[in-house]
Amino acid sequence: MKSSNYSVHLSLIGMAALWGASWPWGRVIAQAMPPLAAASLRFLIASVALLLWMGWSGRLKSLRTLGSREWLGLLNASAFGIFGYSIFFLLALKLVPAGKASMVVALNPVLILILASLLFHEPVNKKMSLGVILAVSGALYALSAGSISSLLPGQSGMGEWLLLGCALCWVSYTLIGRTVLTTVDALTAASMSTLIGAVLLSISSLGIEGISAWSSLIHAPSQAWYSVFALALGSTALAFAWYMHGVKSLGATSAGAYLALVPLFGVLLSSLWLKEALNPSLIGGGLLAISGMALMSWGRQTLHSKDDTVAKNSELQLDQCKQAKPHRYKTARLKTGR
Repeated sequence: MKSSNYSVHLSLIGMAALWGASWPWGRVIAQAMPPLAAASLRFLIASVALLLWMGWSGRLKSLRTLGSREWLGLLNASAFGIFGYSIFFLLALKLVPAGKASMVVALNPVLILILASLLFHEPVNKKMSLGVILAVSGALYALSAGSISSLLPGQSGMGEWLLLGCALCWVSYTLIGRTVLTTVDALTAASMSTLIGAVLLSISSLGIEGISAWSSLIHAPSQAWYSVFALALGSTALAFAWYMHGVKSLGATSAGAYLALVPLFGVLLSSLWLKEALNPSLIGGGLLAISGMALMSWGRQTLHSKDDTVAKNSELQLDQCKQAKPHRYKTARLKTGR
C-alpha cells in the first residue's frame, strides 16, 4: 500500500464506521421521535451541509444545466433512496434491535448484483456467485436468530419485512442512480436527491403526523437530538464525502470493498452503545455475510483486472502493427483522415 493512500483507506474505514453507526443512532431516534418528522429533520440538516459543500466547490452553477430528464431521475432516486428508505429504516428500528437490523446491509450488494446482471447483462464469475450465497445465507441466519424458516411468510415479524423494504429501496436507488450519474455528477446528485427527499418527507410528516409531531421534537431527549445530527452530518454528509474521495483515489471497486465492514461496525457499535446482546447467530451470520461481501468484491476486482489486461494487450498488438508495417499504417491514417 502506498503511503499516500493510507489516509484514503483510513477515511473509507471511517465511512464504514459512520454507516454502521447509523443503525444504533437510528434505533435511538425511532424510540424517541415521530419517524417522519425525525427523518425530515435529518435530511434537511444533511441537505444544508451538502449544499454548502456544493457552494464551496463551485458546483451550484451546474444546477442551471439540469434538464427535465435529469430532475425526473433525481426525483425517482429521492423517492426510493431517501423517502422510502427512511420510512422503512426508522419503522423497522422501532421493532428490531439495531445490530440485527444492520445485517440487512449484506443483502444490498447481492440484490444489486443480481438485478444488474439481469437488467444490464453485467458479467458474474464464480467468486461473485459464491459470495452471493454466503452473504445471503449469513444475513438471513443473523436476521432470523439462527432459524431461517422463521422468515417464511406467516412466520416472520413486521420488523423483518420492513428491513426487506429498506434493502429494496436502496437497490432501486442505486440502479436509478446509475442512470442519473451518466449526466449528473455525484455531489450534485447526492445533494439534490437529499433535498428533494427532505421536502417529500416533510410534506408527508405534516400530512400524516401533523404539526404536533414537529412540536414534540422539542421535548425529545438530548440523546435523540445528538443522534439526528450524527446521522445528518456524519452518516450522510461526511461519510459521503469520504466515499467519494475513496472512489476518486482508488476506484469504485476498491472503495466499495469497504462496505463489507458496515454490518461489523453496526453490530459492534450497537452492542457498545445500546448494550445489545451479541448472540452466536448474530456473530456467526455476520461473519458469513461479511465474508460473502468480501468475496463478491474480490470477484468484481478479478473481472476488472481481466478487462484491463485485454485492453493493454489490444494496445500492445496495435503498437506492434505500427512498428512492423509503418508505411501501411500511415497510408491507412491518410485514407481515414485520422
